[in-house]
Amino acid sequence: MEYQSVTYRIALKKGHKRMFEYRHSDSDGKSIDLPVGKVVCVGRNYLQHIKELENEVPSEPLLFIKPSTALSHLHKPVVIPKELGPCHNELELAILIKSTLSNACIENVEATIWGVGLGLDLTLRDVQNVLKKQGHPWERAKAFDFSCPMSQFVMKDRIENLSDINFSLHVNNELRQQGNSQDMLFTVLKLLANISKTFTLLPGDIVMTGTPKGVAALSVDDQLTIELNEHFSVKTCVV
Repeated sequence: MEYQSVTYRIALKKGHKRMFEYRHSDSDGKSIDLPVGKVVCVGRNYLQHIKELENEVPSEPLLFIKPSTALSHLHKPVVIPKELGPCHNELELAILIKSTLSNACIENVEATIWGVGLGLDLTLRDVQNVLKKQGHPWERAKAFDFSCPMSQFVMKDRIENLSDINFSLHVNNELRQQGNSQDMLFTVLKLLANISKTFTLLPGDIVMTGTPKGVAALSVDDQLTIELNEHFSVKTCVV
């Protein structure tokens, strides 16, 4: 496959552009009083996922960024590009930041977390593979509009243990991804501390913490069920 830059417009119906309407929301569906910021993503944080894509195990967190325009609400239809090859699901624990975090030590990180949710790091796999071979950044494969559908967030106080959180994705009633934060190579707190030493996390930023094994192409009309065990379940579809 030769990679070509393609300009495209994501739409629910022909001629109707999808608006950028994302706002952080809590478990009751109410808006959270935080701005919508950047999304910092962590690659290769689960060993089995590293193996399934035949990648190298990183010695430190592998980071990339999605802009705020990548965010959309997970409970609405998941929009995928149709003309750039397969678009893969990558379900991840998402951490919402409530206060500025810069050059932090691990002991000070937990107090900056508003809550925990789930997000899809939608990935144009063929585009990404070409970019990787060329030694280029991944943003064209991962940072396109609406490439980060996001769930509601559960307040940190309701999460018993950040290192033991179960989550899952079913596609058409079949289990596709199942993960637990205890299997991360770099824990949530280590990730936040590490990221903050490279660049500042601001209130309203989200950190996506990596995906477990089970990534695969999504298809139009797929029915998705996404669960943060003991906290919420979201049903949506692909368009």
